[in-house]
Amino acid sequence: MVVVNYHDDLNEVQGDATLAALLSAPHAVAPFDRIEWWRNLAETCAMQPLVAVARAGEHRAVLPLMRSGGTITGFCNWYCFRLAALATPGADQAGLFTALARDLAAQAQRMMLDKLSEDDADLLSAAFRASGWLVWKAPCDTNHILALNGRSFAEYMASRPGPLRTTLKRKGGKVDVMLYRKFDRQAYANYEEVYAESWKPQEGSPAFLRRFAEEEGAAGRLRMAVARVDDQPVAAQFWTVEHGIAFIHKLAHRDDARALSPGTTLSAALFEEVIDRDKVALVDFGTGDDGYKRDWMEQQRTRYRLDLLRPGAPGNWPAIVRNGLRRLVRRG
Repeated sequence: MVVVNYHDDLNEVQGDATLAALLSAPHAVAPFDRIEWWRNLAETCAMQPLVAVARAGEHRAVLPLMRSGGTITGFCNWYCFRLAALATPGADQAGLFTALARDLAAQAQRMMLDKLSEDDADLLSAAFRASGWLVWKAPCDTNHILALNGRSFAEYMASRPGPLRTTLKRKGGKVDVMLYRKFDRQAYANYEEVYAESWKPQEGSPAFLRRFAEEEGAAGRLRMAVARVDDQPVAAQFWTVEHGIAFIHKLAHRDDARALSPGTTLSAALFEEVIDRDKVALVDFGTGDDGYKRDWMEQQRTRYRLDLLRPGAPGNWPAIVRNGLRRLVRRG
């Protein structure tokens, strides 16, 4: 028998030992799957979770959700690389997520889930269709990644585009680079200073990001780098490493230092750190199809959005018609 529960209090989630283990660092393969990430969202971004859990014996299936008006969406923000359908090893994922989708019909008439991997999008599409929902799946973003396949940093760099290697050769010695494997207040202040003077938009949630950096530093997963000229910071980057994956979270350089290419030098230093010292198998550059990512990454993965609607809800009928017309146009 499958039992479905919803939790808006993350302390309740930690009260279930099996669930707490699933959402803890030894098991979660990415920061976005951990309860610490969700607690940070709730406490620094004022986001209210609705953690949907299907239980069958010792197995669990989890969707991190939240309410947004009359719609249920994924519990994530702009810092999240992807939303995942989580389950304990060996669980009947199809059965558990189908039971979860069936029960969610009593919670909302429409759901919108984005930043899903292709596998999770297909799994959830099948589960919601089997439970009477109408499902529209569409690409929503691009995730750039690098699979090392056992290469050293030198071997990896030898395959980079010629202009990138030339830039590093000409300008790599023009900035001083410091690497940090734990949280350093001065280095983080340098990052914030550089970001404020960069081309980047205003930081969405500085408190969230700093707390994440502090927690990752305490856990030994933080990798930061700062480039300085005459002791003045001109570029900074913020990565994390776990389960053989390096995640590139933030990078910025001062506009007035662009001629020195400090960001390129910092990226090379951090790639060398995570490849040769941490021995990662994969580097994940997050979402966004920025052109500069192609110089460093070699593969792309599509992220998907699911628009999930109950057909009997009159408020959904205009969206059903629009989605149906779009599908016809694509097929035509």
